[in-house]
Amino acid sequence: MVIVVRKDLDLRPGKMAAQVGHASVSCSLKAKKERRKWYKKWLAEGQRKIVLKVDTLADLGVVNLMAEEEKIPTVMIRDAGLTEIPPGTVTCVGVGPAPANILDQITGDLSLY
Repeated sequence: MVIVVRKDLDLRPGKMAAQVGHASVSCSLKAKKERRKWYKKWLAEGQRKIVLKVDTLADLGVVNLMAEEEKIPTVMIRDAGLTEIPPGTVTCVGVGPAPANILDQITGDLSLY
C-alpha cells in the first residue's frame, strides 16, 4: 500500500499522520471487498505502507486516476476541516494494497515523505 500526501499543504506531523491513517484504513477496507486476494496477501506479509509525496492537488489527481485505470483500490481523503485546513481539502490518496510491481508503475518515481 502506498499513501501519497500533498506537500503544498504543509501539514503538521500529527495532522499528516491522521490523514495517512484515514487513507490506510479506507484502502484496506476497500481492498478487502474489491481485491480480496491482494488484501489477504498484504495482511499476511505485514501490511506494508509507504508514504510518498507530490507537490500539488493536480499531481495527486494523476496518481489517483492512474490507480483507478489499473483497477487498484484507491481512496482520496478529504479533511473535515476542524483544525488546520478548510473542510473538503484533499490531503492524500491511498493506493492499494496491490502487488509491488503494479504499484511501482504508478508511484515508483515519487519521493518518500
